[in-house]
Parts: sequence; structure tokens; C-alpha cells
Amino acid sequence: MDASNSANAASQVSLADIVTARQRIAGGVAVTPCPESIPLSELTGSRVFCKLDYLQRTGSFKERGARNALLQLTEAQRTQGVVTQSAGNHALGLAYHGQLLHIPVTVVMPRFAPIIKSSTCRRLGAKVILHGDSFLEAREHALSLADSESLTYIHGFDNPQIVAGQGTAGLEIMEQVPGVEAIIAPVGGGGLLAGIALAVKTMKPAVAVYGVEAANMPSFTSAVKAGGPCDVAPCPTLADGLAVGRVGRLPFDLIRRHADEVILASEEQLSLAVLRLVELEKAVVEGAAAAPLAALMSGRFPQLRGKTVVLTLCGGNIDPVVLGRVIEKGLATDGRLARFTATISDRPGGLAAFAQIVSSAGASIKQVTHDREFSGPSIAHVNVQCTVETADREHLQQLYTTLREAGFVVRE
Repeated sequence: MDASNSANAASQVSLADIVTARQRIAGGVAVTPCPESIPLSELTGSRVFCKLDYLQRTGSFKERGARNALLQLTEAQRTQGVVTQSAGNHALGLAYHGQLLHIPVTVVMPRFAPIIKSSTCRRLGAKVILHGDSFLEAREHALSLADSESLTYIHGFDNPQIVAGQGTAGLEIMEQVPGVEAIIAPVGGGGLLAGIALAVKTMKPAVAVYGVEAANMPSFTSAVKAGGPCDVAPCPTLADGLAVGRVGRLPFDLIRRHADEVILASEEQLSLAVLRLVELEKAVVEGAAAAPLAALMSGRFPQLRGKTVVLTLCGGNIDPVVLGRVIEKGLATDGRLARFTATISDRPGGLAAFAQIVSSAGASIKQVTHDREFSGPSIAHVNVQCTVETADREHLQQLYTTLREAGFVVRE
């Protein structure tokens, strides 16, 4: 049985539902801080505040909706248990609060779900089933389990109780930053943006509410073009929490009604935003949580310069292995890590002379690999593939110029 009742839910979710949800989950879900960020303000030209929902116990905002939905189950439903499909954060929130409320939780994850999220779900007491190569396949299996085992199906975003729970973040933002002029939130299934937009626009219509989704998985943008939610072909993205493949009908309707605009963020923009948050805010977040900063840094919102803007840093469950790759990708996007090929003398002292020029330019060599087999007919020269660390893109270009002026052939 499906607890979402999403067919007529758009008219059922209101500010009153969000206010009630806040009262219902009080004490079970943290009221996370929303401090001002001086470095991000300097970086973007806006007065930036960050809503730190990655500080929730399971590392994301999803606890809000999960607890709100679980607390509205009947006694029979609580005893029998619930089932859902999720890439991780909704599953984590449901598993954690299911454990606190003594409600059995079954989670169906697509096989590509991050290991850190599936293992944490198991540690929190949930039954985890890896099934399918897409969210659609995982969802179909979860629905079949709901029917065969009489479990209550709780959708991760296309559910009025979930949307109302996520909207409590909007209420907190309005209280914590009373002068807020714009809020930026990520869009995957749409539950967070829908809840925040509904709450904020109902209370203070003048506040702009923007969404940002991964360009590799433009579920909302595709739905706008199609006139309604539609399936988007799976495509790998750093923002795995946004890779749902199909925006929810309820969030879609609410976002269309209340949000101002939804834009796309590229993988390069997302990786650079993750890097900026690590360096400037000392915040380790996943790609989805970095999307609001990626949007603000993209130049797509010139109207927000000088304005008070809240970025929803909504999740911190990034795989440490992925984080390392993302940081390197961000450094490369930033022009601070680069790889190029140079032709140098293969005689004694050739490499030393090359390294001296790089050092004198203020760059740091991270790795050098010789390629003698494919360096051309001259046995007096060799190609070297060099990875260097530089201050920024301008510094990198200066390094290339210095090497060429010294007589080296450089191929970027």
C-alpha cells in the first residue's frame, strides 16, 4: 500500500502542514545552524549564509521528512514496517528514525548506490536490498515488496508528508536570517526545494527561491519541456543525490508554482564548489549540497550581488574515495593542477634544467613520466608528461610561457 496519495496531494500540502510538521519532529531532528560565511561572501559578492543541514545525525536534511512521515503511521503500519527506494540519504533518514521509533525499515537501493550509504543503512538496522541499475527498477521492486509483505511504501520526495517535513528547513531559515532575500536549494526529486519554496513564498513572497540541478541529470528541466515529470536517461554525476531520473509530480507542481527559477550546474562547477567549501568553509559536503554554491558562482544570478543569500548545504555523505577525486578535479578546473607534455633533452642534466625552469616559475612538480618510445626520431630528445601544481590558471599560463621562452616545446 502506498502512503503518498500524491495524485491529489498538491492541494493538501500547505504552510500549516509544514508548521505542524515542525512541531511534530521537534526534539527528534536538529535545528541546524545557519551562520554567515565571510569567505563565500567575498568570493561571490553576495552576503552568504549557509544552512548546515549536513550536520543532521545521518548527514542530510532527509531526516526531516522521514521522521514526519513515520510519526503519522497507524499502529498497525508501524508494527508491519515500511519500505522505500533511495540512493542513500532518504534511506539513512528513514533507517535512523525507524530505529528510534522501533519501526522496521526496508530499503531498496540501485546497485550503483554509494557504499558508504548502504553500509550505514545496515548499521542503523535497516534491511538493505541492492536491486536494479536505475531508480525506476529499484522503485518497482520496492513497490512489489510493499504489496507482497504488506509494508507501507514511503516515497523519498513525491509524498506530502515528506515535502512538509523538508519545508521545516525553510521555516528555520526565515527565523535565523530574517533579512534573507534569496534561497538556493538543490533539485533532484524536488522535495526539499518544493517544501522550502512553499513555506517561504507563503510567508514572504518577496524572497526569491531558486533551484539547481545537475546538468547530467536534468529531471526538472526535462519535465518542464515535456509538460510534466518524465524519465531521464541515467548519467553519472558527482551529485549522486540528485540523480533520481524523474522528478516527483507533487514537487514538480509546487516548484512550478512557487520557485523563481531552476538552473543547471555542470560537473566542473559542482567539483569546484565542493573544493571551495572544503577550503573556505572547512565543510565536507556531497555534490548535491555543493550545487547551490555552484549556481551562485556560475554567474547566472547577477541580480544577487550585494543581496543576502542562503545556500542550503543539505548533505555531507560523500564517499572519501570520491572526495579525493573530486578535489583533484576541482583543482584541475581551477587551474591549480595541470598535466602537460614537454620535449626536453635526453642527455644528462636535461631533466634537471627543465625542473629548474618550473621551479623558478613558482610551480611544483607532482609527477614526471618519460616517454622515450613515442618521442619521435631524435634520440637526443624525450617527451615527458608532467603534472604540476600552480596557484591559479593565470599562473599556469605564465609557466607555459616561461618554458616556451626557454626553448621547450610544450603541449597543453
